Amino acid sequence: MQVKIEDKSSVKKVLSFEIPKEDVTKELNKAYNELKKKVDVKGFRKGKIPRKVLENRFSKDVHADVAPRLIQEAFIDAIKDHDLNIVGGPQMDPPELDPENAYVFDITVEVKPELDDIEFEGIALEKTKYEVSDGEIESQMYMIQKTMAKKETVQEERPVKESDFVLIDYEGFLNGESFDKTPKIENYVMGIGQGGLPKEFSEKLTGAIPVQDLDIEVPYADDYYDENLKGKTIVYKVTLKEIQEEVLPELNDDLVKDLGKFETLDDVRASIRENLGKGYEQRIKHEISEQVFQSLLEKYEFEVPEAMIEGELNGIAMEAEQAYAANNTSLEEAGLSKDVLRTQYRDVAEKQARRHLILDKVITQEKLELTDDELEKSFEEMAMGMNAPVDAVKNYFSQDPKQLEYYKHTQLEKKAVDLIIEKGNITEVEPDSLEDVAETKEADMPTEEKE
Repeated sequence: MQVKIEDKSSVKKVLSFEIPKEDVTKELNKAYNELKKKVDVKGFRKGKIPRKVLENRFSKDVHADVAPRLIQEAFIDAIKDHDLNIVGGPQMDPPELDPENAYVFDITVEVKPELDDIEFEGIALEKTKYEVSDGEIESQMYMIQKTMAKKETVQEERPVKESDFVLIDYEGFLNGESFDKTPKIENYVMGIGQGGLPKEFSEKLTGAIPVQDLDIEVPYADDYYDENLKGKTIVYKVTLKEIQEEVLPELNDDLVKDLGKFETLDDVRASIRENLGKGYEQRIKHEISEQVFQSLLEKYEFEVPEAMIEGELNGIAMEAEQAYAANNTSLEEAGLSKDVLRTQYRDVAEKQARRHLILDKVITQEKLELTDDELEKSFEEMAMGMNAPVDAVKNYFSQDPKQLEYYKHTQLEKKAVDLIIEKGNITEVEPDSLEDVAETKEADMPTEEKE
C-alpha cells in the first residue's frame, strides 16, 4: 500500500492511498468465498455456486462490504505509521471499487498543531488583595431578612409606590373582544417594577389608589418571543384591589435559628465571611488564570483545527440550551438559535481551543501525571459541591470510561495551570475600586430603615 501525505496547512492534511490490485483481489476472494458458504441460489447447491454467478448477482453488495474495510485498515495503518494526532472525523468521498485496478482514494484529516515548548516561567501576574468587608456581610444579612419578609396589607388610603406590591385581577382584550391567550387572572400579587408582567402595568399602577379599575394598553413588539402576542396590542382591564408592603422581620438570634444550623447572628456572620472568602479565592484564581492565558495566547501563534473550534461551539450551544431549559424556556423563545450562537461565540470557541492546545503541550513537556491521591481528592471536592456521596461520583465515572478519561484530563489541565501560576512572577495589588456592597444594601432599604 502506498500513502502520500500532502500538507494543505499546518493542521490539515490530505492522505492519498493506493491499495494494489493484488490486495483488492485477495479481499474480494475472501468475501466471495464467505458468501458462497451462506447464500442460496436456485439451481445450485450451497457452496458450489460459480464465482461468475456470485459476481453477477452480488458484486454491488460485496464491493460495498469490502471497500469500507480496505479504507479503514489502510487509514488505521497510516495513522500508526506516520504518528498522526488526528482531531475530529476524517472526510472523504469513497470511490467505487474496481476489481481490475488498484483502489485509489483520498482522505482529508485535521491534526493537532505541533507546538514548540511553552516558556511559561516568570510570567508577570497580578494578585488582587480582595478582603471581605463588614458591608458585604451586612448586605447578606439584609438579604436573609428579605427572604424571610412578610407582605402585609396597607390599611391607610394612599397611592401605590415603587417599593409596593399590589393585589390585582386582570384580563386581556384584543380589538375589544376577550382574548383566550390572555384569560382572566384573579388575586395576582406583583411587585412594582419587578417584572413578571409588562412594564406598562407598573407604570400605570404607580400612583393609583385602590380599589380602582384601570385599562392598561400593552403593544407587543413584532419580534416578541410569544407567537400568540407578537405584533398585537392588548388592552388589559385591571382591578387594583389592595396595596401590600414588605415587612422585614427583626434581625436577632431568634430569626437565624429558623435557618436550621445557626444559633446566633455571629454564627451566621462567620459563615457568610467564610463563604465570601472562598468566593474571593476563586475570583483571584480565575483572574490570575486569565492573565496567564492572555500572556500565552499573545506569545504563541498557531493554527487551530476547525474540528476543535466546532467542538467548543457545540459545547457552548449545549450549555446555553441547558441554561434556558432550566428556566423553562428555550433558545427560540429568547430570540436565539444555534446558528446565531455559533456566529457570536466563534472567537470565544477558538480561544478555548487554543487554551486546551497550550495546556496539552505543557502537560506533555512537563510530563505531568495525575496521582491516585489527587484523583481521589478531586472526587471528594466534586461530591461536596454536588452535596452527594463520594461513592456516587465514583460509580458514575466507573460506568462511563470515556467520561472518566475526559475528567482526568481536565484535572491535568488544572494541574498545568497551577504549575504555571506557581512559576509566575506574582505581585500583590490593591483592588482598583472596592465594591461597597453596603451602599447597595442601603439603596435597597426602605427609607425609614436608612434613617
